[in-house]
Amino acid sequence: MYGSGEVFVIGGAMTPFGKHPDVSAEALAQTAVLEAIEDAGIDRRSIEAAYVGSVFQGSLAGQRVLKDLGMTGMPIINLENACSSGATALSQAWMAVATGQVETALVIGLEKLSVRGSGPLALSTGDPEIEQGLTMPALYAMRTRAYFDKHGGSIDQVAQVTVKNRKHAANNRYAQFRDACTVEEVMASRPVADPITLLQMCPNADGAAAVVISAKPKTNGHGKNVKILGSVVASGKFSQGYRDLTVPDISIQAAQRAYEMAGIGPKDVNLAEVHDAAAIAEVIYYEALGFCEPGEGLHFLSAGESSIGGRVPVNPSGGLLCRGHPLGATGVAQIVEIMWHLTDRAGDRQVEGAKIGLAHCTGGGIWGVDNGACSIHVLGV
Repeated sequence: MYGSGEVFVIGGAMTPFGKHPDVSAEALAQTAVLEAIEDAGIDRRSIEAAYVGSVFQGSLAGQRVLKDLGMTGMPIINLENACSSGATALSQAWMAVATGQVETALVIGLEKLSVRGSGPLALSTGDPEIEQGLTMPALYAMRTRAYFDKHGGSIDQVAQVTVKNRKHAANNRYAQFRDACTVEEVMASRPVADPITLLQMCPNADGAAAVVISAKPKTNGHGKNVKILGSVVASGKFSQGYRDLTVPDISIQAAQRAYEMAGIGPKDVNLAEVHDAAAIAEVIYYEALGFCEPGEGLHFLSAGESSIGGRVPVNPSGGLLCRGHPLGATGVAQIVEIMWHLTDRAGDRQVEGAKIGLAHCTGGGIWGVDNGACSIHVLGV
């Protein structure tokens, strides 16, 4: 038994996100795993357990990934928790290491969505809201309208999220969309769900990411040890009647718990990777995570506070809007991105002097519940 309570991210890697029609999900994940182990500077035989997050990859995804790498016999735990699957896998691995069940664990997130066709992903049947035609773009369109009704603003202002994240993604070779765009181009893109246009919604993608975590710190030549300071997974509460679509209770509560666990506050966060499945979502999460007051999200954005060089750079990777959203991989990729910044390895998109990073991954929904799941991790050096 180890159980020091301290958990370090000692290695991480991801594949480029995008369309990979000729590469299997397992092969994508294997690439990320091998690079993460190499980054950690350890022998793969020292990994004692693996935690694997995916949504549509079927039964025993982790075993299918790891058997070809000769990594069998250890516990391999597969998890599905909607868009939060990869981040939930990390939280379970963190718990195992923090409590001394294992010393070193591998976390994998993977997804191949290109095989599922174009357009919004089909949601589960039997849900009364979905049967009435609710899709994720429609939900975010309603959130956009609700935000304007409550706080004012315009869709042109919201479109600035995409412009900002494209600027960030220009220096990220792992991102699916890296070309600069203007507000006018965002607004001229194909209508999806009024008032949302295509470039305000994240694209589906294929991709994988992996991290190695351990009770034993390793600098690996980077000079800094990245520690997991807080790890929280929350599920939405059921309630009937009115729901304020501008107040994501699940994210607010998970963030508060993560801050308390880490012993920090929002003002201490130097960068954040947040779940910008739609442009309006990033604005709402500025407020939910405490980076600005309720109703000030659009001003926070337009003032450049969420840009690299601003007070809290949000989605320096380009976020889901530009990197893409291979569901199970997203939460793990966020951790890799933050690890790179905390160890000064993010290249031209580096957030200078970053010491604290926050990863926020939420998703899924059923009738009467805010979000199905939300995972928040706080990393620090």
